[in-house]
Amino acid sequence: MDFVSIRIITADVARLVDFYERATAVRADWATEDFAELRTASATVAIGSTRTVGLFAPGSASPADNRSVIIEFRVDDVDELHRNLTGAVADFVTEPTTMPWGNRALLLRDPDGNLVNFFTPVTPAAIAKFAR
Repeated sequence: MDFVSIRIITADVARLVDFYERATAVRADWATEDFAELRTASATVAIGSTRTVGLFAPGSASPADNRSVIIEFRVDDVDELHRNLTGAVADFVTEPTTMPWGNRALLLRDPDGNLVNFFTPVTPAAIAKFAR
C-alpha cells in the first residue's frame, strides 16, 4: 500500500491553492475549477471544493473545520520560508523553533484554519532519519 495524498475540502479552492503554491513553491495541476493537486516527490496535497463532497457522500466533509490533523512539509530552510511568508500568513502558531527531536519547525494556519507544519531537520539524528 502507498500513501498517495491528503485532500482538503474548502469553500474557496483558488485561495487555498494560491496559499499552498506560495508556501511550497509547487505549481498546482488543475483538473477542474473544483479540484487541484500539488504533487511533491513523496505525496500530493489535493484541494477540492465543497461541491465535490457530494460525489463521495453528501455532508461527509466540512470546509475550515479541522482541529485534529497537521499537514507537514519538509523544506530546505524553514527560517527562509518564515521570512517569505511573513505578511502573507495571518496566523503563525509558532515561530521557527528547534524541537526536541531535532527538527526546526514552523507551525501556522492556512487560510481555512488548517494546521500546517513546515520543518527542516537540523540535528545529525534528524538529518539521518530523512536521508533514507
